[in-house]
Amino acid sequence: MNRSIARRLALMFAFVALFVFTLVGTGLFLVLRTQLEHHLRESLDDRTQIARIIVYHAVTPEKWRMAREKLTDMTPHDGSTVYAVSSPDPYFHYGTPVDGSVVTSWAGGYARVTPAGGGQDMLTSTATIPAYGARPAVQLQVAASYSPNVRTMRVFGFALAALSALGSLGVLLLSYSVTRLGLAPLTRLTRDASAVSPNNRSQRLNTASLPLELNDLANSFNGALERLDGAYGRLESFNADVAHELRTPVTILIGQTEVALTRNRSVDDLRHTLQSNLEEFERMRAIINDMLFLARADQGERATGLIDVSLAAEVAHTLEFLEIPLEEARVHAQLRGDAMARVNRSLFGRACTNLLMNAIQHCEPGAEISVTIVSDRDQVRVAVANPGEPIAPDVLEHLFDRFYRAEVSRTNSRENHGLGLAIVKAIAEMHSGTVSAQSAHGINIFAFSVAAVSPLEAGVPAARSNTSAAAEGTGYSSLVKGKSA
Repeated sequence: MNRSIARRLALMFAFVALFVFTLVGTGLFLVLRTQLEHHLRESLDDRTQIARIIVYHAVTPEKWRMAREKLTDMTPHDGSTVYAVSSPDPYFHYGTPVDGSVVTSWAGGYARVTPAGGGQDMLTSTATIPAYGARPAVQLQVAASYSPNVRTMRVFGFALAALSALGSLGVLLLSYSVTRLGLAPLTRLTRDASAVSPNNRSQRLNTASLPLELNDLANSFNGALERLDGAYGRLESFNADVAHELRTPVTILIGQTEVALTRNRSVDDLRHTLQSNLEEFERMRAIINDMLFLARADQGERATGLIDVSLAAEVAHTLEFLEIPLEEARVHAQLRGDAMARVNRSLFGRACTNLLMNAIQHCEPGAEISVTIVSDRDQVRVAVANPGEPIAPDVLEHLFDRFYRAEVSRTNSRENHGLGLAIVKAIAEMHSGTVSAQSAHGINIFAFSVAAVSPLEAGVPAARSNTSAAAEGTGYSSLVKGKSA
């Protein structure tokens, strides 16, 4: 069951208020009890002092009779104060001393006594008065009842508990109202978020009047909407580009097949038609394999079968493999630099092949392609540079997007389906690297990076495994044949 934040906060505030009221009430209760005890003791001292003076001056039997009368007059009818005098002489005797179990005793002759016959506790003060005249030495006891203190503490305790309960209830009601007012921006935020839909992807949360605590949340949510909107847009564009790229070979296949079926054909004509259809099927397979590879990369698949290699040796192997395309384009390549890195050799070779094929396709005859390997902290950068037409900055930002071509007219689309550089980016990310593109002074540079081998890992042998299925699915031969860059 969903719980209301306002109710939860109100209950928490109420419990906090009750806890505070209880602490304060307990403190007040203890202070009041101590003060009442102090006042009772002071009152008892005053009465004891008066009784001491009366008994002390009763030095003859006549004066003792007058002293007894005065003590009787001082004794209240409710028995809250008791006077008692004890001596060896039965004549100099008055009242009955309070007798029972002593609860607590203090210095100075004070004691809290629970009477043996029951009733409220009594605070007693006992003093010895020396002999004077005809009066022998006597022991004076004055006792005061705790009943007034007990009644006061009981009433105060009940009043304190009732006020604490009422105060906690008031805090509960007020905090619930205040919390609802405080959560009003969150309610509006929820309403705005509910308005976001696939048909209204541009909808964003209004952060103008939000409090500071919700502003960061709203900005993060808007950022997520921006990313989702961009991903949704790229997905729409990707679907449209896939449909466009697959529609062309399918249309060609249908057209060639319909033409072949219009009349009887010779074996050579049919063989030529089948060969043309096979080329289109190869092109479709290359597109599908590349799309599956990119889909796995989008799901966060990391490169496996990593091995420590010299990148210069791997690039040299790739250049040797592309010797025929280089000769056909009448360009030559030059390799500079070297570094050690832990890579999947097949995926790394595929990325190098795509960059080199991209450079070959955009080079004039007689040009030189430069491949440079540079170590930069924890990354190794492989850059392929070739002379060519300047590329606009807004185009550079999208060259590694899928199915993107700088040519608006989609020239050379039969040989290039626009996934080569996107695959380079995916391979770089699978190796914890990045990609970049630059165009300046007539030189275009396309580069990708992979994670370098740290000095601590240099002596640790990397795990060797077979080439990943993704790399085997589209080997170098298909890349060269389809010129997927």
